[in-house]
Amino acid sequence: MKRYEARLNHDLNAIQKRVAGIADAVRAAVNEAVTGLETFDKERLYRVVLDDHPINRESRAIDAMCHTFVARHLPAAGPLRFVSSVLRLNIGLERIGDYAVTIGRVGVQLNQPIPEKLMKDIRELADQTISMLRTATRAFLEENADLARETKPIAKEIDVVYDRMFHNIVTADDGRPRTEVVRILTILDQIERVSDQAKNICEEAVFVATGETKKPKVYKVLFVDRTNTLVSQLAVAMARKAFPESGEFNAAGWEPGSAIDPALARIGDQLGLETDELEIKEFGQLVQFPAKHHVIVTLVPTDDTELPQIPFHSILEKWNLGPRPDGSDEEIDTRLEELSRDLRAHIRDLMVTLRGEDAC
Repeated sequence: MKRYEARLNHDLNAIQKRVAGIADAVRAAVNEAVTGLETFDKERLYRVVLDDHPINRESRAIDAMCHTFVARHLPAAGPLRFVSSVLRLNIGLERIGDYAVTIGRVGVQLNQPIPEKLMKDIRELADQTISMLRTATRAFLEENADLARETKPIAKEIDVVYDRMFHNIVTADDGRPRTEVVRILTILDQIERVSDQAKNICEEAVFVATGETKKPKVYKVLFVDRTNTLVSQLAVAMARKAFPESGEFNAAGWEPGSAIDPALARIGDQLGLETDELEIKEFGQLVQFPAKHHVIVTLVPTDDTELPQIPFHSILEKWNLGPRPDGSDEEIDTRLEELSRDLRAHIRDLMVTLRGEDAC
């Protein structure tokens, strides 16, 4: 038994060493790519692209080591968690190498150096992501769940900085050619993605150390109609009742009214919905930077020209369930009953698409 444990630990240590090595290599590649941008050194950027080949070979070698480890030791518990996590982490590290390659390839296409102030911001963002990656990798190799949990939220901080920089670049009126703007945005995107991979590494570190798996994602959905006084509020109340753990639901109007329609309380009582605390909100206020909604749903027919600007990170869905209910109270209530059935089906389809059949 001791001999078996010695061989198992020896092979685990060998895999750990290779993971540490490739993590160092991809961090260095990202740093070198950003340095190439700073110095506007195209030979340096081309070298980043060339040096990705050894990283790819090392990634394949680690993959082979992990499969050999499983076949040789038939591991269970901790060793099995570790090697399965390495297989996932290895893919993420290889992708970071690809991000550096993209920075290099795009960088050599720039016709002029990136402006000094913007380059300074890009450097600072890159330093943040590289530092997060270094700490996340250490948490994984040391099986330090506490360090991983402390590091993971940094990704949100980086997202805020990224979104602000993206907005500033897009809205800047400095005469820069569109092709140059697109190239700079591409570079910025690749740097931000490093933090996404670092967050994934933190999750793997927690899994290896404790066996805890990543919690299912909670999706932010915004229902929109013109006045936000009835239909969009009904959609929120129904979604919150049906999928309280899978989503965060809000409603807004692009021309908000002054008071919620009394018909909402009537249909709410009939369907057992919580409607007392719903408030009218203006669309532009809910989607302004840095707010994020994964999906924005328009519920009534509308022309694209009527909608305010949809944020870059959001998906626009148009359900177009018909005009706002109108007429006598009885006619409105009858129409709301029909509308609630359509809403129920649409909401369920959306949440199953986002979260799967176990959405709740």
